Amino acid sequence: MKKDIVHPEVSDVGVAVVREENDEGQLVWNVYLVNMHRESLTGVLVSSRGYGEIDKERRDTSVLRHFLDDVPARAAKRIEPIVEEVFGLFNEYWVSFKLGTEMFDKKYIFAAESIKEEHFVEIPCTDMRGVFIK
Repeated sequence: MKKDIVHPEVSDVGVAVVREENDEGQLVWNVYLVNMHRESLTGVLVSSRGYGEIDKERRDTSVLRHFLDDVPARAAKRIEPIVEEVFGLFNEYWVSFKLGTEMFDKKYIFAAESIKEEHFVEIPCTDMRGVFIK
């Protein structure tokens, strides 16, 4: 039965949106998966999408899927770039991974208009600042 399926709780894994300089010196926004565990995450899959309303009109972005393979212990790995035009939407990242012998999954949602410099914090295990959800 569905009720008999155990869903282990995800801890020490988060998603961050960071503004940083690219190779051409331009400021860009990138989304990172942050692994705060002492061991690597393996078989990492991330599904991302945006949804909500802009100017009272329903908007949905394409669903993107990313295979990150492994995310090293106490490190961050870039998921994708993100553009400011979707900051007015809810931005959802559904992350699945294996830690040791167990499978985990968790949905991280950045609320509409929450990706702002006033919400920046130090991102664990990195030297970056940005908006972070754990």
